[in-house]
Order: sequence, then C-alpha cells, then structure tokens
Amino acid sequence: MAVLEAERIKLTTTRSPWWCTGIIIVLGLGLAAVIGLSAKASLNSFNDQVAAGDKPDFDPFLPTLADAVGGVSGFGVLVLMILAALAVTSEYRFGVIRTTFQAIPNRGSVLAAKAGLIGVFGALLTLVLTFGAYVIAKATAGEEAGAALTLSGSDAWRAIYGVPIYALLAVILAVGVGALVRQSAGAIALLLLWPLLIESLFGLFGKFGSEIQPFLPFTNINHFLGVPQGIDFHWGPWGGLVYFAAFVVIVFGAAVVSVNKRDA
Repeated sequence: MAVLEAERIKLTTTRSPWWCTGIIIVLGLGLAAVIGLSAKASLNSFNDQVAAGDKPDFDPFLPTLADAVGGVSGFGVLVLMILAALAVTSEYRFGVIRTTFQAIPNRGSVLAAKAGLIGVFGALLTLVLTFGAYVIAKATAGEEAGAALTLSGSDAWRAIYGVPIYALLAVILAVGVGALVRQSAGAIALLLLWPLLIESLFGLFGKFGSEIQPFLPFTNINHFLGVPQGIDFHWGPWGGLVYFAAFVVIVFGAAVVSVNKRDA
C-alpha cells in the first residue's frame, strides 16, 4: 500500500497525466463525432444520387461500434502507453529511480505498482469514454446512418468492454518497455511505431507476411476488439486476447528481471 501511495502521489502531482487524460478524452469523443457526421454525410450523398436516378458509385459508410470507439481504442490507448512509459523513463532520466529503489528494495513491486495504478485508471477512463463515444456517434450519425450502432449481440458488447481490457494490458506492456529501454524517446518511438507501422509492414511481404500476421501481438488484440483486418487467424477473438496477454506477461517479466539485475 505504501508503494501504491507513493506512485499515486507521483502520478497526481505532475502535469503530464492531466494533459494525457485531456488528450484521450478529446480524441476519443471527438473522433466519435467525426465518424458519426461522416456516416451521415455519406448516406445523404448516397441517397441524393439514388433520388436523382443515378447509379451510386460508392457504398455508404455505416459505422459499427468498433468504428465508433476507434478513437478510444486506437489513439487513446496509444496516449495511455506513452503516459505509462514516461512514468518509468522519467525517473531514470532524472535519477529519481535510485531513491525509489533505495526506499523500496523490491524493484518488481515498484513496476507492478506503476502498471497497476495507471492500468486501472486507464481501464476506468476508457470504459467511460467507450460509452460516451457510442452515444455521440449514434447521435451525430442519425437513426438511419447509425443503424449498426447498437448494443446488442456479443460482438457489439465486446467492442465496449474489450477496450478497457486492452487499455490495462497496454499499460502493463508500456511499463515493461519503459523499464527495458530506460529512455523516453526510444520507448515512445517503439510503442508508437510498433502498432502503427511495423506490424502493418508485414502485409507487404506477400505469402511470408500473411503467415506472420496472425502471430503479431497488436494484430491479435485488434482481432479481439472486432477490427476488420482481412487476416485468417488460427483462433477466435478470445484467442487473440489470450495471445496478446501472454505477450504482455513475457515483456513485463523480462522488465522485472532486467531491473533486478541492472544498476539503477
């Protein structure tokens, strides 16, 4: 409890967590509004072409719940990972980590407290924002364009409760990466480029890339969240979650071993 209290003070008395929280809220709810308005405009344009007797040259964009919460599950979780990584790398940068480890010799408990505190906060925040994103996207899209935005069925509900689970695991992963890399720029670059660029590059390698894609961690968590990716997975959505969770445990375990063996 003393470790958690110390980490809570660090988290709530600095500006970066508040800035990151504001950015997550703006991105999560703002992109939901953009998606809703885009769907409404797309359907109106489609209907106008039909009313004019023309054959529409496109299909209207009718977003699903996975699309509506994309700002939270995509950009919002990325910002959470940056926050979690900075919680570790900033202490290494300013030498505060030495004092922390002197006060708390069990170094693994320090990483666990950071990951647990930020992870629970991120899970609660994203849970609220996913419901908010659903409401905003539904309201801005209108009844017809937002017909697919409904909280019915297991897939729809998984798009809601899956985001907080992803946020918690992503924070644990980011704390582990921060402890392994120890440099803010390197850790943030890795956490951003990994899901946004590196994994998508495998699609350019033909058959070899298509065989590797089902085993990529962020690709698997997106499979769990219901994001269409055009990939033939060897397991269902829950298998994707288990795969990503196992990957997170391996990285975090390696981080605990590293902080116990390396000098602060």
